[in-house]
Amino acid sequence: MLQFQIPSFSISHNVLLFTLYALVLYILLRAIFQLFLSPLSVIPGPWYAAVSDFWLVTHVARLQQCKTIEELFEAYGPVVRVGPNKVVFKDASSVKSVYSVHKFDKTVFYKSVQTNNNDHAMTTLEHTPHAIRKKTYAPHYASNHLALFQPEIHDFTRDLIKALDSISGKTPVDCLVLFRHFFTDVIVNSNHGYRLGAFKKWASGVEESLATAIGDFPKRGILRSVVPTWAWNLVCRIPNARWRLFCDSDKIMAEFVSARVYETRAQMNAGKIGDSEKPLLSRLLQAKYSTSESMPDLDIISEAMGHMVAGTDTTTISLSYFLWEMSRRPDIVAKLQAELDAAMPDPHAIPDITILQKLPYLNAFIKEGLRVHGAVPSLLERVVPSSTSKNGLPSESFDLMGYALPPGTVVATQAWSMHRDPAVFPSPLTFLPDRWLYATDDQLAQMQAHFMPFGTGSRICGGHALAMMMMRTTVAVIARNFEIIAAEGTDEKSMEPRDSFVMFPAAQECKLSFRPRI
Repeated sequence: MLQFQIPSFSISHNVLLFTLYALVLYILLRAIFQLFLSPLSVIPGPWYAAVSDFWLVTHVARLQQCKTIEELFEAYGPVVRVGPNKVVFKDASSVKSVYSVHKFDKTVFYKSVQTNNNDHAMTTLEHTPHAIRKKTYAPHYASNHLALFQPEIHDFTRDLIKALDSISGKTPVDCLVLFRHFFTDVIVNSNHGYRLGAFKKWASGVEESLATAIGDFPKRGILRSVVPTWAWNLVCRIPNARWRLFCDSDKIMAEFVSARVYETRAQMNAGKIGDSEKPLLSRLLQAKYSTSESMPDLDIISEAMGHMVAGTDTTTISLSYFLWEMSRRPDIVAKLQAELDAAMPDPHAIPDITILQKLPYLNAFIKEGLRVHGAVPSLLERVVPSSTSKNGLPSESFDLMGYALPPGTVVATQAWSMHRDPAVFPSPLTFLPDRWLYATDDQLAQMQAHFMPFGTGSRICGGHALAMMMMRTTVAVIARNFEIIAAEGTDEKSMEPRDSFVMFPAAQECKLSFRPRI
């Protein structure tokens, strides 16, 4: 009988040792290069960060990158090396140079928040393609166009007052869930011309899956960026309903927007949407990248999804923190309510946005809220291009506060640190709206130069005017009608910030009670 024997292969002990030695030597030589020979080796920072990105990735995974970067600034100064090829800085003139003058392209980090596996404006890395994208939606966020949506915003806000009146004194509500549903309605109406009814569902005790998906998506993106694809695909198979909903947040939003694209196109073809009442989606459906190239549906869907997330989740987070500050600062509330009582004699009559824009203390309160509790405090990464200019002449490196950064270097600042510079904002950890009212002209100019809650430069958030409209209206109406009380357990520990590009409380909830004013 024939017998088959599987050949055996053996690797000698010497070959294994040689491979191990070669690997150790490579790691050692690479570390020596990064520590002593790299063009970035002269930049201050922890030695272990210069050798590997792993150290910083661990802080990203722990959702504490912002605080870690701020601690490095305190230890090493305004320019710090935080990776083999990454440098962070805290300086207003350099912010202008990187983000406005030279308009450096973004890094691949932003791909982690792609929607529907496709780019939108925020994830478009290069400046020129982004500028083309921006033209498709910028008119939607012009002040005169946003004013057209005020009646609907006021309708939603009156529903908010009624709901808070009906539950007053009964039980605290999680503001993160409440306002995510509220702003989902506002954004879906503005962007899609569609009445979703998310807030009414919440008021009846039912969560809207779209609102939940919008809240999940940024955290999903950050986790997805640090977990290998094979591992991500594996963990998303875990048979837990809430976890599967988290993993499917992108899919849920894509299905909703795809349906709205079909409906809106049909309405436009039937002549049911006029130019004076265009929601964002109808504008995108008519957009062209050039005279011969229309915006494809794939781009329309991903763009609309990006605006839905940016407009809902960030405003929800900031407003929840604003109201938490009101729950523990009666001195601030007294000033705010005195101003609003005069501006709103009838507490249920919502003023036009042009009136709210002129209220000094309301706007100082919101500015201070965005300084301390801006929802996007994280690193805004850019890449040094192959050539820049220095003193009007071409240069192969970029001068960052005296340090020459070679092409390909990742450079970034973060609003968290710019907003907490004690030389610009005395007592930076104190919530103090009055600082915006009583600063000298020079002080105010410095504060404005460091103020970047919506980003900065040519890539600033396109929807910031809508966000400010919603925050002014909502803060004014709530402060005019209610006293706010923090629930037991809603304190500095539970509200300790965590960051996954966007910020959120450590407890992932913000429970407050709303008591009608007498």
